[in-house]
Amino acid sequence: MNLPVLPSTFIMTMLMLIGLIFFIRASVKDRTQQLRYLTEVNNDSLLNDFKAHFLQRAYRVVSVDPLEQKVTFEGFVRPSLFLAIFLSILAASGLLSLSLILSFFYPPGTSFLPSFVLLAPLAGWFYWRQAGRIEQISIQVETLPNALPSSPKCYVTVTAHRDELGQLQRAFSQLNLAPTN
Repeated sequence: MNLPVLPSTFIMTMLMLIGLIFFIRASVKDRTQQLRYLTEVNNDSLLNDFKAHFLQRAYRVVSVDPLEQKVTFEGFVRPSLFLAIFLSILAASGLLSLSLILSFFYPPGTSFLPSFVLLAPLAGWFYWRQAGRIEQISIQVETLPNALPSSPKCYVTVTAHRDELGQLQRAFSQLNLAPTN
């Protein structure tokens, strides 16, 4: 069967597979960000609040630098079972599409080409192996030298995974943490 649609469908399928590979690789990419906040809370109580928050989230204190007022936390981030299964299903659908298109180009291969789907769990295995890692959170508090009683008292610089930064913003919304530019 020589349909004029087959080459373009093959090209589209290959582009979809390339996108799928980049999507699977991006699922384990490090997404560490640094945010700087301006707050009116004094630095000692702020550091204690941060310690309590991250200890509750299963992080542990790795280092404390009292001179720089910097605390570093460390914790193991578990991979998501849902995402591992989801990536395997996406890979299975992509490989099944590829085997279907290839079976039109090579008709004797219709018996073994669908077995490409057996490679799909490799996507979930790759994610599971790479996504479980130890992550660090670094918090540094800098006191402003000439702070007036009604003005902000310190800068807080937080370096962490973007999901942890979101959790931190929700947990400390009462502290009036305002992002700075």
